[in-house]
Amino acid sequence: MTPTHRKIVYAVSFETLGTLVASAFLWTVSDASAGSSLALSILTATIALCWSVGFNTVFESWEARQAVRGRSLRRRTAHALLFEGGLVLICIPVMAWWLQVGYLQALVYEGGLIVVFLLYTYLFTWAFDRFFGLPASAR
Repeated sequence: MTPTHRKIVYAVSFETLGTLVASAFLWTVSDASAGSSLALSILTATIALCWSVGFNTVFESWEARQAVRGRSLRRRTAHALLFEGGLVLICIPVMAWWLQVGYLQALVYEGGLIVVFLLYTYLFTWAFDRFFGLPASAR
């Protein structure tokens, strides 16, 4: 699989499954309806998809310049934390607007999603690498 194709497959599959996970979470913890939770999840997944392609391009460019190859626990953890941190900064205002709540409440919802998605990101990326193999930058 070419590096570009791999990034697209990763991002689309990650966001498709992630949309369902986020929608179920938001529906459970907020006053939003299932439809509104799904719509917000689709909106944030679209934002995250764009972020994922850009972030992973930069991350893999950095990774390719590293002397140590492979994806250790430390490198996977850094990837997950940096990805989610950037996404949080983008999504809090969107969530506050969509759910018509204050930034603090949106931060609480986002905090819950962070916990869910830190675990999800780590497990998904591990499973993706196991299924498709490591990218050229990590071999």
